[in-house]
Amino acid sequence: MTPHLTVAQLAAVCALAVIAGMANSIAGGGMLLVFPALVGLGVPPIIANATSTVALWPGAITSMWGYRDELVGVRAWASRFAIPCVFGGLGGALLLLATPETRFKALVPWLVLSATLIFAAQKPLVRWLAKEGGLIKHAEVVLADGSLAPPTTAFLVVQFLIAIYGGYFGAGAGILMLGILGFMGLSNIHQMNGLKNWAALCFNGVAIATFAIGGVVDWTLVLALGLSAASGGYMASRLAQRVPQAVVRTLITIMGVGYAGWLLFPRRG
Repeated sequence: MTPHLTVAQLAAVCALAVIAGMANSIAGGGMLLVFPALVGLGVPPIIANATSTVALWPGAITSMWGYRDELVGVRAWASRFAIPCVFGGLGGALLLLATPETRFKALVPWLVLSATLIFAAQKPLVRWLAKEGGLIKHAEVVLADGSLAPPTTAFLVVQFLIAIYGGYFGAGAGILMLGILGFMGLSNIHQMNGLKNWAALCFNGVAIATFAIGGVVDWTLVLALGLSAASGGYMASRLAQRVPQAVVRTLITIMGVGYAGWLLFPRRG
């Protein structure tokens, strides 16, 4: 069961949700702030994971809306992209519900650490892709008229696996998708972000429905955290040009590693 949080604890986690909403608008990685904090306050890990996913999903909707123009002309491609995302997200969510609480609790520190390292590696990965041009040449994917060639079967299989991870534990999934899109030969970061946000909307949407049916969502926390994250995202939309992404990314990476270490080596007493 979800523990009763004090007013001070709820205020603290809502403050983190505001920062998470801002972080997602500026650099991503917001779940690395909210999820470990809920676990640290005694919320069972599976409920904390599901609740964080639901609470931060409205931000994904607004982000998707912001990138809607980048999907013009590639909607047929995006619809194929959605199929593995929906089924992968469903598979990951069902896998989470089938995981014993004790086993997931043992996995949590490693999931947080892995997601943090993926998050920290995003910038070097993007720079490397820009230098190397990906495994597939740009001209083979982006046609002369600006449209995208149909995705390969291999890519759809990889996206399916990423969606499973996203449905099971979403932190870092977007970064993995940007990497795969880069390897596919895409170079327009705005178009890549649009496709990434569309994919996250798909696999998180079906995962949320599964979590709701499975009864692992704390709706009171969702309301408080969702409003906080939404307000943070709104503020960030006005401050994004003033806040250096490098600062936000460094803070999230430090906190993520710290959370993972704290979860791996809890205090005795």
